[in-house]
Amino acid sequence: MEVVNAIGRRKAAVARVFVSEGTGKIVINKRELDNYFPSTILQYVVKQPLNTLGAAEKYDIKINLNGGGYKGQAEAARLGIARALVKINAEDKAALRAEGFMTRDPRVVERKKPGQPKARKRFQFSKR
Repeated sequence: MEVVNAIGRRKAAVARVFVSEGTGKIVINKRELDNYFPSTILQYVVKQPLNTLGAAEKYDIKINLNGGGYKGQAEAARLGIARALVKINAEDKAALRAEGFMTRDPRVVERKKPGQPKARKRFQFSKR
């Protein structure tokens, strides 16, 4: 099997995922998964699509992550892995969609408006 690639995005984070057959090693930006994401919750989030399909030990995954914070990066990696697994085997799509891993979360930060301190916050109103 050749290398299959996919892109996952969440908030400002972009994950380029490369999946190949292997022993279950996940490398993110040339660092091990548990080194890049010390939090076990975020490690779990990244591995969710693999655990759903029971394929955690079948593939080696290399991920290039940039932008965003650690939560957004973990969820971008999850989407990228799910998309790559569907490219490998299209029958897995229904199982991954049922868990919600195939849906790109469209929520992003709202832009700041001129004449306001933040996107929705207003400067204090003074009647006189």
